Amino acid sequence: MTGARWRRAVRAVIGRRAQLRWVHLVLGGALLMPYYLLTAVVLAMLVRGADPFTSLRWQLVTFASALPLAAPTALLPLVRPLEATAARSLCGLPESVELAAGPAGSWDARARTALWYGLHLAIGGLVSGLILALLPASALLVALPFTDDSYTEGLGWPHAFAGAPAELAPLAGVGLLALIMAIAAAAGALLARCAPALLGPAPADRLAAAEERAARLASRNRLARELHDSVGHALSAVTLQAGAARKVLDTDPDFAREALAAIEETTREAVGELDSVLGLLREGEDGPAPAPSPTLMDLDGLLTRTRAAGVAVELTAPGTLDRLPPVVSREAYRIVQEGLSNALRHAGRVPVRLRIAEDRKKVEITMENPVDGTTRTRPTGGGRGLRGIAERVTLLRGTCAWDTVDGVWRLTVRLPLEAAR
Repeated sequence: MTGARWRRAVRAVIGRRAQLRWVHLVLGGALLMPYYLLTAVVLAMLVRGADPFTSLRWQLVTFASALPLAAPTALLPLVRPLEATAARSLCGLPESVELAAGPAGSWDARARTALWYGLHLAIGGLVSGLILALLPASALLVALPFTDDSYTEGLGWPHAFAGAPAELAPLAGVGLLALIMAIAAAAGALLARCAPALLGPAPADRLAAAEERAARLASRNRLARELHDSVGHALSAVTLQAGAARKVLDTDPDFAREALAAIEETTREAVGELDSVLGLLREGEDGPAPAPSPTLMDLDGLLTRTRAAGVAVELTAPGTLDRLPPVVSREAYRIVQEGLSNALRHAGRVPVRLRIAEDRKKVEITMENPVDGTTRTRPTGGGRGLRGIAERVTLLRGTCAWDTVDGVWRLTVRLPLEAAR
């Protein structure tokens, strides 16, 4: 055996990981003791001639009888995370190994926890018993040539070395100590190998974790869409209004004052919408409730701010839009807002025709604005506007389409009403 292999073998037996696994095994033996003592007392009371405290045969019977009594303890909710934490800290598991972080949520997880708990206590109890029995024997053998017979009276087995060479007993003691260490290392490795299978997440736990991650991702995407639509529209409108005010500041002060007033109103509305969007992050916290998200009932204010930026918006809509389901009305408002923002950013001050039609099954939104050779091209890759509209429509199981036909950019969205009721 080469020097490197010797070093690996020694580390496996007395290294830091092996020492932590020893602690884990002794912890299992300590956890077994209350069940062992209770079983020993019951056997001594119920079985005539039972001697669980001095007879090896009865000690083994007591040990085997105590394990079924201990296993049901693992059904308690906190046992699984505590055992997982102990295994993670003391068994030397790789960081990539995934163990359960919470109580068992299914009978499959409870059964595997009970099996692990019984295995931990069984192996820990055996190794602890061997250590208590063989470690003093090893020390006695090492010291045997240097002591008188008074230390071995009543034991019997040390007399086997009476006629042997003087160095044989210490060698046997060292060998016995090495055997103890090897058994403890093998037992610790066995528990470390079983931990991922018995303490790892159950399929139901993995599914719940995946659903939680998907919900967090959906919430983040929703927040990104809301911020893009509300703040993006306000910035686009403010940019056009500020540019118009700067150009006519000297020649038409009245128009400049109107543009500045429109900027004030637009930013005020944007702050209110920003508060409602950030309210998504404060859900469940104490404090004032966030402002409600705007719906199609707030469409007049949106169109007024857009017109103040110099964009003529022609609206065709039913007399009232208050009969729409709240979620449809809210998402439809954001779609209209993003459509107007696209027109402001990519077409400039061009007239926009907005038509909203409603029947018992769906609401249809159509937006049109002219484009020409000087119109800035809408991005098809990195932009979030049209992609955000498509995501909103998909969530409501609707359809959307956009294209340029005969010099007119057209966005058409259909949102079903039945799925939202």
